[in-house]
Amino acid sequence: MASASDKARFYLEQSVPELQELIRKKLFTNEEVRSIAKKRSAFEHKLNARGSTASDYARYAEYEMNLDSLRRKRSRRLGVKATSYTGQRRIFLLLDRATRKFHGDTDLWLQYLTFARQQKANKKVTQIITTMLRLHPTSPELWAYSAAYAMEERGDVTEARSHMQRGLRFCGQSKSLWSEYLKLEMIHIAKILARRHILGLDSNSSERHQASTPEVTDADVIPLSSVPMEKQTGSVNNIMNSRGDKSAESKIASTPALNGAIPIAICDSAIKKFPSDATFGAQLFGIVAGFSQLQCTRRILQHIVGTLLTTAPTSPATLDCFISEPVIGVSTTSPEFPEALITVLDRFDSTIRRLGSMDDAQDSTRKCASVSRHMISWIMPYLAIPELDPDIRSVLRSMVSTAGNYCLSDMSVEGGNIKAMTIALLEGLDTHGFKELVQSGLVSALEAWPDEPELLALQASGLKQPDSLQ
Repeated sequence: MASASDKARFYLEQSVPELQELIRKKLFTNEEVRSIAKKRSAFEHKLNARGSTASDYARYAEYEMNLDSLRRKRSRRLGVKATSYTGQRRIFLLLDRATRKFHGDTDLWLQYLTFARQQKANKKVTQIITTMLRLHPTSPELWAYSAAYAMEERGDVTEARSHMQRGLRFCGQSKSLWSEYLKLEMIHIAKILARRHILGLDSNSSERHQASTPEVTDADVIPLSSVPMEKQTGSVNNIMNSRGDKSAESKIASTPALNGAIPIAICDSAIKKFPSDATFGAQLFGIVAGFSQLQCTRRILQHIVGTLLTTAPTSPATLDCFISEPVIGVSTTSPEFPEALITVLDRFDSTIRRLGSMDDAQDSTRKCASVSRHMISWIMPYLAIPELDPDIRSVLRSMVSTAGNYCLSDMSVEGGNIKAMTIALLEGLDTHGFKELVQSGLVSALEAWPDEPELLALQASGLKQPDSLQ
């Protein structure tokens, strides 16, 4: 059996022609080549000895990547033509050795994939993904990575869906994989609608095109051949007819692929998988809310809220989604915003009343505080908008005061990370000049945590004037 030194010498001898060429083409000096050989020898002896680790391979691969990058830069600067030996093959062989020996290390696989994608070695990437998923079928991160590659690099949504669905069969309890699947489908819808808009296939762009097209008079017309159109190529006529067919456009726009049927099915399956976890449902709600410009977003959000109200009607996460849903995607300058804001305020009031009627007083106070805290965090970004209507600003400030009284009245019922949340809330209120509310909140907070440095610093720093008075 070959010793570690023999194995190291075998790999080092393979790099001798490469080093000789580097000297011959004057890309590296003799001293630099000796330093490279010495460094490689140290790495190879360490890898082939007992006790080598995956990090040793990772460091060796990183060294070779940096060396190859330096070689390419010097080749461009000195005007040297491509060398016969490139670092790509050597790095691929090194990472292949690493993944064969430590096939359970996902970081090595991801480093292998990242390098192959940088080198645009698409066939190699496909081979790596196939092998990686065969060895790690229960790793949600690798399934999400492979789906993202199929979607982003290859533009193949069918393959991306296949990876996600296969991954969910193996990792059905992975919330992150469900979230990534939902995000993938939302991105796909956004791309389709953006492409239709660019091509002028949606109704809005068609109306704008018709409005911007000047009327054509007879003097501007160039007479064409008198040959009947039926005898000419019919494909052009068919295309023009299909583009002008409004019913066809509306039929395409109402297809399940564009009206959110697939994301709704994903949300239903995910929430059904975790029926008692309303926080996960709120996470899915947040992902969809990030695509607020899509026409189908409203329908998906309403469906998620309806499902959560059925599975967990009194959960603070459910109520947060229920309250904030009407204004998602509505601009503060649009005529619909005041009406949507009234709906939000009505939902908040009704929610607080419903929670206040619960039999368990402590649970009622805890949930009211949580909902109120979310309400304040939702309002704060609106108060930071300089051009916000003064009447709307006044209503929002009033709601912050009302919600603040709920979430700052009792610091003992939340537990967990309540201290950090309370400090962040008080600092936010201080930023927007809620002087009286912060003062009353500091009293309760200092009773709960009298020696907290951040609370003492906030008390000593003085409170800001309201932003409307600054």
